[in-house]
Amino acid sequence: MEQRLTLITIGVENMDEMRSFYEDIFGWSPTKQSTDNITFFHLNGVLLGLFGRKDLARDATVDPKGKGFRSFALAHNLRSEQEVDLLFQQFSEQGVNIVKAPEKTDWGGYSGYIADPEGNLWEIAHNPFMEYDEMGNVL
Repeated sequence: MEQRLTLITIGVENMDEMRSFYEDIFGWSPTKQSTDNITFFHLNGVLLGLFGRKDLARDATVDPKGKGFRSFALAHNLRSEQEVDLLFQQFSEQGVNIVKAPEKTDWGGYSGYIADPEGNLWEIAHNPFMEYDEMGNVL
């Protein structure tokens, strides 16, 4: 299997609220393939999809009742600690749920966590050991 990730799909309870969060808070634009039932955001070569939780569970033939910590976090890495602080300031002004304010990490980086309206965790970080191209893609 090729070492590649194409699409991350989040099963959502409230499509309108979630779509609004990613559009209005993150400032992302849905792709033209988005519909009332599924929303796609193009993220540097990977798509993030929002799809009904029950429909996603039915498609995967699993129980949709999962609750609590989901055992994963999505991450958005920035080029400096100052960029992380600025983004957290903007999130705070917009009323975003800040789970953990940014701080120095034991692995040598700088990060904090926010949650979208349905509790999906986003780590917002500066990793001084990562290299990026001009588009912000990890090398």
